Amino acid sequence: MRERRPKAPVKSGRRGNRWPLLLSGGLFLGFPTLCAVSSLALLLGFVCVNVHLACSFLQFEAPALQPTPAATRMGVAEPRATLASLATEVAALSETAVSPPVETPGPLPSSIPASVAPIRIAHPMAGYTIEGLSARPYPGGAIRVRSILTATNVFTRYYVDYPSDGLTITGIVQVPPGRGPFPVIILNHGYIPPNKYWSGADTWNAAEYLNRRGYLTVAPDFRNWGESDPGNSFFGTGPVIDVLNLIGSLSSLPEADPGRVGMWGHSMGGGVTTKAIAIDARIKAAVLYAPVSADDADLLVRWGTGCKGGQSDESAGGCAGADMLNGSIDRSLYLAYQEAASSPPFLYQLSSIHYLDRVVAPVQIHIGTADTRTPPEWAAAIYGALQGAGKEVEYFTYAGQGHAFQGEQWRLFMERAADFFDVHVKNK
Repeated sequence: MRERRPKAPVKSGRRGNRWPLLLSGGLFLGFPTLCAVSSLALLLGFVCVNVHLACSFLQFEAPALQPTPAATRMGVAEPRATLASLATEVAALSETAVSPPVETPGPLPSSIPASVAPIRIAHPMAGYTIEGLSARPYPGGAIRVRSILTATNVFTRYYVDYPSDGLTITGIVQVPPGRGPFPVIILNHGYIPPNKYWSGADTWNAAEYLNRRGYLTVAPDFRNWGESDPGNSFFGTGPVIDVLNLIGSLSSLPEADPGRVGMWGHSMGGGVTTKAIAIDARIKAAVLYAPVSADDADLLVRWGTGCKGGQSDESAGGCAGADMLNGSIDRSLYLAYQEAASSPPFLYQLSSIHYLDRVVAPVQIHIGTADTRTPPEWAAAIYGALQGAGKEVEYFTYAGQGHAFQGEQWRLFMERAADFFDVHVKNK
């Protein structure tokens, strides 16, 4: 059996206890000290960051909010978050794009509530409001005959073009037989997908009817249709600009009397006509045939914002084919368009229904009770606004007729329109 040896006694001198004591003391005092130093550093960093943010906030000037007019139809009162979030970026882009600063527009017309602030001229979309469009000239240019298409005993049809804002706009001119100059009716076509459109579509039958009544007719294709140049159109104003430049071009046609001009518009073309008569006093009389709403908020709710680039109204998600934007459109301009589309105060000043007190032309409105493309209440709203403004207006409904009248109802409509033009255009 192995002898058990006693363990060596633990030395109790200073030399034997030094390292355990140092180790335990370091841990006891060093760890809290390290934590305290780290916490202090974090606290100092947090204070510095907050001081910096506070200083930055004091230097930031928040943009003033525009009040919402009580009378505005709030079809887009809850803008999409992606659109509303663009406001700050658009404001910055538009401010840097304008130098030097420009003055605020003059007094608003009486039809606009005082609570609606005028849109800043610096905003890229300001020129497309009714005020902005009214402030600019529409000189047009020479109407050039490209070819003679048809000659009959009722009319001679010409394929023509003319300039509008640097674009070339094509169209159809039909001249009745006899000696001119003839009174002129401009025919504004409705929306047809551009890839299905041909010059004179939607207006050819009305043109022939009016030619028989002694009118020279002009049917512009508008930018982006037919062989017209492509160009941006914000809130339906591209065709409006093209039509008003057409009026400025009529003096270049010896057969046309530029002092006797009427306007006829179907659907989208009715909307073009409504904006045109709120802007230009050269139009002596206007016929609205199943017009789209004169309130741009209605159009955005129904069809959305404009098609961009290769989009079409038939593409996934849809877009408003009447508002076509170039694929290469400047980003700041596109953002400004989207911001304006989500701003009720801006839409108010884009919409002709709020400016019909400016109209000097007598107006005649026609709508079918079964129209599902442009709801009859849109035409009724235009009628009510014109009546409320004390304007000369006639209003006809056609029982059971849809967006395009048929048969005897169409002939009745055109007879009423021609008689109306006889009084207010031909015999003036």
